[in-house]
Parts: sequence; C-alpha cells; structure tokens
Amino acid sequence: MMSGLVGEADRDACFEVDGTATYGTLHVPVHREGQRLAAALLLPGSGPVDRDGNVPRLGVMPRTLELIAGVLARQGVMSLRFDKYFTGRTGAGGYAADPARIDLAAFIRQAVAGYRLLARQPEARADALLIAGHSEGGLYALLTAQHVRPYPAGLALVQPMAEPLLSTVELQATAQLIADVAAGRLDSAVAARNAAGVRHAIGAFRAGRPVDTSGLLPGIVRRLTPELLVAENARYVRQGDAVHPLAAAARVTPGTRVLVTAGTSDGNVPVSAIRLLALVLGAAGATGPGLRVLAGIDHFLHPAGTPGGEPVLAPAAIAALTGWARPYCADGG
Repeated sequence: MMSGLVGEADRDACFEVDGTATYGTLHVPVHREGQRLAAALLLPGSGPVDRDGNVPRLGVMPRTLELIAGVLARQGVMSLRFDKYFTGRTGAGGYAADPARIDLAAFIRQAVAGYRLLARQPEARADALLIAGHSEGGLYALLTAQHVRPYPAGLALVQPMAEPLLSTVELQATAQLIADVAAGRLDSAVAARNAAGVRHAIGAFRAGRPVDTSGLLPGIVRRLTPELLVAENARYVRQGDAVHPLAAAARVTPGTRVLVTAGTSDGNVPVSAIRLLALVLGAAGATGPGLRVLAGIDHFLHPAGTPGGEPVLAPAAIAALTGWARPYCADGG
C-alpha cells in the first residue's frame, strides 16, 4: 500500500433503536488519508434477509448486498449494511417477547438510525449520502429518504417492489403458475383455479375475514403463508399493504439521482410494474440514470438460469450500479 493510502476494510458497526442493538458492517474502500467518501446505506428485501442479502434458515445465500457493497467500493463509495430485525446478530431484539408487535414503521426507524450512523462516520461526505435498496428494500429506501436529513443525494432501487405488498404476492403467485403451465408442469385449468383462489385469499385478508387456502397447490400455499397465514406477521402485512410504492416515489425530492433496475427474468417483480414506478419518479423530478432494463437478469441480479444461491452479479447489473455510483467518486473534501 502506497504511503498516504488507507486500505480497504470492513468495520463492525452497531446502533440502537427502539431498545434494540442493531449490528452491521461498514465497508470502507481504499482511500487517501483524510479523504471524504460518498456513503451508501444498503437495505435488504422482504423476509429474514440478513446484512449480506442471505436467508440462512432457508439456505438461500446469494450475498446480494455484500456483492453490491463490493461494486460500490470499486467506485470509491463506502457503505453500511445491517442485520434487520429477526436476522443475524440483531435478532428479534426488543420485539422478542411479542413479535406480532413489529410493523413497517419499526423497520423504517431502524433504517433511519442506520443512515444517521453512516452520516456520522469520519470518512462520510454529507453532500453524497446515498441509499440502495433491493426488492422490498427499494420501498424502504423511498420511505427512509422521507425521514432523514440531509436528504439522500441518490437512490438505487434494485429490482424494487412496485405494487402494494399483497398485490406483489399475487403477482408472484400468478407468475409461478404461468411458468409452471409454460413448462408443462401444470394444467391451465388448475392454474386458473389457483389464481382465482389466490385473489380470494388476499381479498379475505384485506377484508379481515378468515383466509381459506384449501384446494390450492402446496407451492402456492407456501408462497402465501408468510403474509396471510402467520398471525404474528399480520400487523406488518396490513401496514405494508397500505403503502403504495408509487405514492412513495411521487414524494422523491426533485434532483435526486435515481437508478431503477428491472430484470426481464425476474419472477418476483414484473418489468411493467417497475416501468410505471420509474415514470412516477421522473415526473417527481428525479434525475438519471433512471430505468435500466436488464435483459435476462433474475431477482438476485443473476444471469437467468444461475442457481439461486450463487454469489455472483451479472455484468449488466454491475454496469448499472457502477454508472449510478460514478458521479460520487470524486473527493468532496
């Protein structure tokens, strides 16, 4: 290492919010002594996704956020990623005794506290604070931005959730049924009955009625279970379903530099929904690079066909993230 340079390093991070110690990793790239760096808060998708973008309890280990941190570091951007509630070292924290008490607002408060910790780091530039969110983390990024100052200079919404929570679940279940019919694994009439059953189950939940999944395929029931059939998740689901990502996008501060990625092989979020989200962001005054449609890229930024747990980002995804981060490479101090 040349004299005057500080080597790339990970630092343990910890911040407290709502009586819970949240643990994470600060990834600091190579930089000159005294140099100020752009700094990005990285937010994971839905469910028990840890700081690296993994779900160990399900054996899903794509390391999506860890890999994004590496891409940003190569552009000279430091980052913070953390174990949200019910994951990693953070665990249930203050919600251990009553997990059903947690709601969307608690997760946003946690993200806001992480942003504030990042802003206090000695290397961080106050004029180049960023938020990048993957999947449901894209919605979290939009909501977090509304509660922090300084407002983020840039947002990266990576394969973001673009419909309300339960509408997204319905889209995902329908996409699964369509794919199974196309592959010859499922009769079209059975698929149609299951699609109708999904709509009925979601409608019942929204109306506060008992949810009946009898007669649905086991795979569809598994997809609906976390949101519709786990009582301790109900508070979070109802609050999350009441928030429309388009409404959050409409409140972005004009001039915010926004990246929105949409993978054509993403079975979780359709490109059409993300296109509409990008249009709303543009109408609100967000600047480029804007929407980047990534051909053949799945939800984890893999080339289509890559095993779900493979820790790799497709070149097109790397290029999109690099292009978004490039303007923040310059030393601001």
